[in-house]
Amino acid sequence: MLRGTLAELEAVMTVASHAGFRAAARELGVSSSTLSQQIATLEARMGVRLFNRSTRSVALSAAGKLFVAEIAPALATIRNAVDLVDEHRSVPTGTLRINTSVGASRMVLSPLVLEYMRRYPGVGVEIVTEGALVDINAKGFDVGIRIREAVPPDMVVVPITHSVRPAIVGTPSYFEVKGIPGVPSDLQMHDCIRGRMASGSIYRWEFERRGEAFTLDVPGRLTLDESDLMLRAVREGVGLAYLNEWQVADDLSAGRLIQVLADWTPPYPGLCLYYPGRRHIPAKLRAFVDLVKAVAWD
Repeated sequence: MLRGTLAELEAVMTVASHAGFRAAARELGVSSSTLSQQIATLEARMGVRLFNRSTRSVALSAAGKLFVAEIAPALATIRNAVDLVDEHRSVPTGTLRINTSVGASRMVLSPLVLEYMRRYPGVGVEIVTEGALVDINAKGFDVGIRIREAVPPDMVVVPITHSVRPAIVGTPSYFEVKGIPGVPSDLQMHDCIRGRMASGSIYRWEFERRGEAFTLDVPGRLTLDESDLMLRAVREGVGLAYLNEWQVADDLSAGRLIQVLADWTPPYPGLCLYYPGRRHIPAKLRAFVDLVKAVAWD
């Protein structure tokens, strides 16, 4: 007697539809290995091979074609029932789990997260900040917020900011002693606060002028792995820091910091929200995505 779960049956239908595991896994929001194991478990339980696999293709076996033809109408009915119920669930509930970086969390907390909580009092929010990029699906997160260029290619992406411009900054007292750099190569004569990335490597400051892009391994005695610590250090006059303009906007307006080499620091893709592609999006996530689309700023 077949005791296949609904997830296993959905897996069979999706792999059959895409004739492959990679695209099917992307749609279902799971890894290819997880999906392959689901299919193998069902095949072992049934005692029949549903797919003929080779290194270059995946195709339904004769038994698989019969199986898909029989279960397709039933699954379509179940999907329609789920959609109807979901449409009537107008108030999102549960807990929305967000994975992001410390800097990004500060940027979106008030305009997005707190506003979301005001609009939907029945939803709780849990934010976990990590420097390293994690598999949000495997770790049980509903959504991630990161710089666009860091997001895995198989995720659904919703822009939050269209671009982010870096800013090289220092205090007026620092520049009185060290002088103001006119070109990036002048940084070799300055004290720079270096950043260590989640990978363990030191971040090379990025520059661009007249279409030519390059990076510099800047000198410095202080190395930090958190942008807020860099901001605190640069405010103390320790040296120059390479930060985002939005992080230092208030300091620049108040004259506490001065920006240099602005013509040499190009913008890069901004923050975005991302989540695994799936056929049914929970109401709590759909509401958050809609809010992001409504209030995303330049």
